[in-house]
Amino acid sequence: MPTYVYKFIETGETIEVQQAFTDDALTEAEHPVDGTMRPVKKVFTPIGVTFRGGGFYKTDSGGSTAPTSSSSGSSSESSSGSSSGSSSESTSTAAPAPSTSD
Repeated sequence: MPTYVYKFIETGETIEVQQAFTDDALTEAEHPVDGTMRPVKKVFTPIGVTFRGGGFYKTDSGGSTAPTSSSSGSSSESSSGSSSGSSSESTSTAAPAPSTSD
């Protein structure tokens, strides 16, 4: 069961309460010191997120038009850029060679 944080409206003190997902949020809770029922308000806290691996970049899911700072993205872009650059260089190099030979 998840643990939720509630804050006493009058005093500002916080408590943790275990509740099921299907339970409604509390409006009153027993104060731990004197045992009286007091109005509470649910406190929303940020969740903890852990990213593992080589890294995540904003351009990872996009097309290959934008350069990325990941090593795998750079190598695929440079290899595709090198292949197209090599083929155009090969074509331009191959074209003058026969004309010089004639």
